[in-house]
Amino acid sequence: MADYNLGMNAKLYRGANDALIAAMTEVTNIKDLTLNLESGEADVTTRAASGWRATAPTLRECTVEFELLWKSADANFEAFRDAFINGTTVELAALDQARATSGAQGIKGNFSITNCSRSEPLEEGITVSVTAKLSKFNEWHETA
Repeated sequence: MADYNLGMNAKLYRGANDALIAAMTEVTNIKDLTLNLESGEADVTTRAASGWRATAPTLRECTVEFELLWKSADANFEAFRDAFINGTTVELAALDQARATSGAQGIKGNFSITNCSRSEPLEEGITVSVTAKLSKFNEWHETA
């Protein structure tokens, strides 16, 4: 067994808000995905810090950015497009492996679609770049 995971084995799942992971659908029409996990920071420096700035994490945020082929009949594509147009959210789980794989892990929650941009390169398929921002954190999913 390898000590690393390949990006091609990672999975993105989509479902209705607050869906159980077993009820979610795999998004197979996906190219590249980036999971951004960040936090704000507070300066908690005091005189006791011996001249060093001290920082504490504050509010966390999560953004999932990915690219799909523009397939108007694809149910996942339609769900992302409709969520963007209607200002609604979708449940996403961005896992490093298939959900049934022991040790698979990643964030799961309701996401707002804040970007749905189409790219039309001359010699490539039309793609859509999607940005999903966490609206409600449900769990850090880990498969036992």
